Amino acid sequence: MSSEIVLCIEDNPEISELIVEVLEEEGFKVSVVANGAEALKALQPPPSLVLCDLDLPGLSGFEVLERARRDNLLPLSVPFIFVTAYAQRANQLQARSLGCDDFLSKPIDFEMLVLIIRHRLTLARELTPAKPNFALTERETEILTWIARGKSSSAIAIILGVTERTVQFHVNNVIQKTGTATRAQAAAQCAQLGIIKP
Repeated sequence: MSSEIVLCIEDNPEISELIVEVLEEEGFKVSVVANGAEALKALQPPPSLVLCDLDLPGLSGFEVLERARRDNLLPLSVPFIFVTAYAQRANQLQARSLGCDDFLSKPIDFEMLVLIIRHRLTLARELTPAKPNFALTERETEILTWIARGKSSSAIAIILGVTERTVQFHVNNVIQKTGTATRAQAAAQCAQLGIIKP
């Protein structure tokens, strides 16, 4: 059984039941919600992939995707696929501009759906950054976050109520742990790995 979880956002129970049946036969775990508000809550913890209808009660599929990306509820590495009867070019363009990864028309070609899901999950695994092989202390993380926000060592020392020498000590530790040459490189690497959130 796959550990990959597909979140299906679909208000038509007949369609969602078919999607669940097909995907579970293919080894996926499937979670189903029927409206946009529930969908936003279901993004935590993030699923492996999202299938979303456009025409939902409350928030539209476009609004779900826009809020999920804007509010960092869904990592960019999680594929988002629209499955809809409204497959006009204008909708596809809007979906792509919001960060949709794929667009599938209804009635659903389930063989195509499974191929798209497998392809998108493979790409997501390949593009997901490797796990860091180092750990930062709480203080190092705090200092690196301020560095990523553009603060100097003296400004960070004032903010944290420590000496500039203490800040520099932690910066040197971070540079050594990350194998980078500068504090800016260390901050960029740790932001990319999700260790800090600037």
